Formats: sequence, C-alpha cells, structure tokens
Amino acid sequence: MSISDYTETEGLPAADRKPYKPWSYDSAYAELYIPRLEAGQDRWFAAALSDQKGKAPSRLAVFAERPQHKRWEMVFVVDLDSQKLPDIALDRDGYATAVPAAGNKQLAADADLLRAAVLDNFATGGTITGTKVFAPTKASKRQIEVHDKTGTRYGNQGTTVFAGAANRYTDAYALRTTDGGALILFSHTHTQTDAVAHSGLQINPGKDDRAWLHDVPRTSITYTFVCNDAAIVPAKAEQSRLIGYTCARTDASGPPVAS
Repeated sequence: MSISDYTETEGLPAADRKPYKPWSYDSAYAELYIPRLEAGQDRWFAAALSDQKGKAPSRLAVFAERPQHKRWEMVFVVDLDSQKLPDIALDRDGYATAVPAAGNKQLAADADLLRAAVLDNFATGGTITGTKVFAPTKASKRQIEVHDKTGTRYGNQGTTVFAGAANRYTDAYALRTTDGGALILFSHTHTQTDAVAHSGLQINPGKDDRAWLHDVPRTSITYTFVCNDAAIVPAKAEQSRLIGYTCARTDASGPPVAS
C-alpha cells in the first residue's frame, strides 16, 4: 500500500474500509534486466514481475541502490496494459545495456518528450503532442478517455481542467532493445481541477476525498496525481508505444463554500 492509498483509507469510516490485500511476486520467476554500469554510475536494475508461476509479467519495477539509506529500494513500479515486453538487448554475459533516457538523440523520443506527450493526453486528449508521439495503445487510450469523460461529467454546471505540475521524480531509466530502440520508464505529475460554473453551486467531496477535504463543500477542488509510465521507443522517427501507466492521488485541496 502506498502512502497515498493509506491516507485515503484512513479518511474512511472503519465500515467503509476494504481489507488490504498486498500484491506480491515470487523473485524466482522475476525477469531481471541488470545493466552493465561503469564506475561512478548509479546502480539500478529493472524487473518484470508476475504474481504467479508461468504467468506473463503484469508489472515492471526498478530497484536502485540508495547509498544514503545503505540499501536497495524499489523506486518505480508500473502496471502493464500490454504483457508482451520488447526484447531487451543483452551482451554475451547476459547484461542489459542502459542508455540515456533524457537527451538521447539516437531515439525517436526521450523521457522529456514522452512526459510532455502523456501530460497532453490528459490536458487536451492528445490533440497537441500526445497522439503525435504515441501510437494508439490501450494505455494511451485510457489516458485520453480520462480527459474526455472526466472533462464533461459536470455538463454546464462545472468544469474540469488537467495540467502538468511540479514533478519531484525526474529520474528516468532506459534499456536498449534489440531493434536499436529503448524501453523507457519515467514518472510524471499532473493536476485535475474541478470548479463550479457560477456562484450558488458547490462541489460536495465524496467519501474517498474525506482524508483531504473533510466533507467540506468547495467551490473548486484541485487533485494532484503522481504517476509512473512505461513506453517502447523506436530508434527511427516513428511513434512510440505506451505500454502501461499507474497513477495515485497524493493531494486534494480547494476553497470552501462561503458560509
């Protein structure tokens, strides 16, 4: 359970809390991609994880060494929409090849462009860069669907606007694929701001918002989401493919209705 999940659950009455079922994986069946790194480089590896023997991986994770904490930590995890992973390039000793995730001119897109395209999927439904950078996949369609459905749910009574937000998690990880492209894992942060169309209306927080908004009616609410994304990027000028993303709400705030 993430900190955001714990916060949301703690805001619910005990009767409304669902039993927590931790997701687990068997390390014996994990597919590990360990890059050969040079001296002084940060040490990390990626893992394709499955919760059952013989089952296709359902999540991708990155584990990184944190010298300040004197331990290895899971720093990234994403649920996969497509369980067919690209073929990762391995050397004769079985090591993967790490490539720069940002500023990499050998790829059709780097982590910064991918992040901007994901944010555009939410903000505009992909009309500016999202559908240009990404070919249609289940994951990218889900992001655009969030924009389309959430943006119109209030009708003429309110508005919903998505926007990018300050991102604390700028680390990105990339592994070369056998076709010369890369699998890139990165994070983004976006907001969703709901607002009433005119005075006299109010937004009543739902029970899942109680931890942040305390059942107080608001004139607008801004939700913050932190998300992890996974994309397959070609080496030539073609569209990339988003193969999964996972978001968690980490905050919600807004002005109360005047008493």
